[in-house]
Amino acid sequence: MTASAIESVNAPAQVGQTSSPTAESALLQNYRRAAVEFVGGEGARLEDSNGKQYVDFVSGIAVNALGYGDPGLTAALHQAAEGLVHVSNLFESTPGEELAAKLVARSFADNVFFCNSGGEANEAALKFARRWARATTPGGGQGSEAKHQIVALRGAFHGRLFGTLAATDRPAYRLPFQPLAPGIGIVERDLEAVSEALTDVEGAAVILEPVQGEGGVRVLDKGFVRELRALTTERNALLILDEIQCGLGRTGKLFAYEHFDIEPDILTLAKPLAGGLPMGAVLMSDRVARAIQPGDHGTTFGGGPFIASVANYVVDRLSDPALLAHVARNGEWLGRELEEVARRTGRIRAVRGVGYIWGIDIMGTAAHVVAEALQQGLLVCSAGEYTVRLLPPLVATRDDLADGLRILEQVL
Repeated sequence: MTASAIESVNAPAQVGQTSSPTAESALLQNYRRAAVEFVGGEGARLEDSNGKQYVDFVSGIAVNALGYGDPGLTAALHQAAEGLVHVSNLFESTPGEELAAKLVARSFADNVFFCNSGGEANEAALKFARRWARATTPGGGQGSEAKHQIVALRGAFHGRLFGTLAATDRPAYRLPFQPLAPGIGIVERDLEAVSEALTDVEGAAVILEPVQGEGGVRVLDKGFVRELRALTTERNALLILDEIQCGLGRTGKLFAYEHFDIEPDILTLAKPLAGGLPMGAVLMSDRVARAIQPGDHGTTFGGGPFIASVANYVVDRLSDPALLAHVARNGEWLGRELEEVARRTGRIRAVRGVGYIWGIDIMGTAAHVVAEALQQGLLVCSAGEYTVRLLPPLVATRDDLADGLRILEQVL
């Protein structure tokens, strides 16, 4: 073979481009990402690649509950890395079993299923509800007319997979992917509307967020949630609580359902569960777990030894009564201060929230406030077109909160 022929063989193929893609352009452009790269942080503060400091009221979208530079989390990561990273769910794994036992001991649940994200946790919860309904329907074998209908609420956000998207009340997210999964409907946040949709014959479950995050940070009325619990019990249906965003300490209690004096049948967790590593969980009562048979559902990575080892540390920290009291106490102060900011600026129409999850309805667009706050050194995010959402790390101090509020008031 001649030298020229060898060069021709080894030359990169020219398929519609004449140069290599940049690192940025190689990523799928499905996010509108701010042109800021964070490289370090401590507590509730972040630092970008230019050395600029920021107060963080986003927490990686409610993920970084322990903030940044937590020494215990760093130690847990190093210790976990000394063991096995993955073995699959074909074999026993002590860290995952210990984590499940901790979650059961601290909650209503009898059993736990681990997966990799909030969307997957909610998808599994919908499947488990359908499986339970089929198992409890007389003659509910394959192909029977089993109870199957899932009811979600106006303002809900349960994920972007096909099942969860059907339960998510965001038309812009839903429209490009229709038709969505059947048998899942969205009704008003009204007991009569839910009662009408949750029939004795077809109603399998109601799914709701005790605090709607993406839907504007709406804390559901305690009486309404308790009535839903009574209704689902009466109709022999399940109550599924989605605590992906509001669970694990963010409301000042370990689980948001504790504010409502009820217990669900299924509860989903994710965001802060493994300290920033991808992990979700489905907690369920024994009557639900008994309906799930080997092979009904599965995951390759869920509950692996590395990630479960880290999550064991995180759950211990987030269960600490002192941390929960800190969130409850400072959360009440944060709510009062937001009301004062609303009074002084005249730019806030409503303040809603609990603990370290708050939303403010503003006069103007949330996107404008998010962008301007970023320029001034504060991270906030939106929850709809007109709602700015505040999600500080649970370790944020009163001084952290006050500094963030000063910037927010200047922006408004």
